[in-house]
Amino acid sequence: MEILFVAIALAMDAFAVSVSIGLSLNFVPLNTAFRTSFHFGLYQFFMPLIGWYTASKFSSYIQELDHWIAFLLLAGIGGKMILEAFEKKEGSTVDRTRGFPLILLSIATSIDAFAVGMAYSFLERKILFPAMIIGIIAFCLSYIGIKGGARFSKHLGNSAEIIGGIVLIFVGAKILVEHLSG
Repeated sequence: MEILFVAIALAMDAFAVSVSIGLSLNFVPLNTAFRTSFHFGLYQFFMPLIGWYTASKFSSYIQELDHWIAFLLLAGIGGKMILEAFEKKEGSTVDRTRGFPLILLSIATSIDAFAVGMAYSFLERKILFPAMIIGIIAFCLSYIGIKGGARFSKHLGNSAEIIGGIVLIFVGAKILVEHLSG
């Protein structure tokens, strides 16, 4: 049960970012929703494994920077979305479900999963099964998020991409505040 709650908590950032991506797109085909969800789930699966493996070697350095990295990635992409919303012509959209933007978003939303992997290492717990559950939950919630965001995008028009950018900035700020205050 603990693993399920951890997985859901970790997937919330990926869910919020997926909603944001869905908001920036007028239509999300099945392959786009799958590709995005797959990346988020895959990174959420691998990051705890990597965190678990590297915990003993680099933990002090990573814990000091992880929240800043996530914040800068998400705020940067969110700010870029907002700027592009004002610059774009009617009907044009930027697809963040491909290439480097998708990789950056996948990394930014899975940094907490990296930290969970480190914690499991410190507690001398096994990580493979929890990482699988974390990845599956992230995939499912990301899929729901991107499809739901696209559904709302139809009602919001051009302001959807601005809202999506604001959501990304807030998710990044939330990560930063949680780590700095905790």
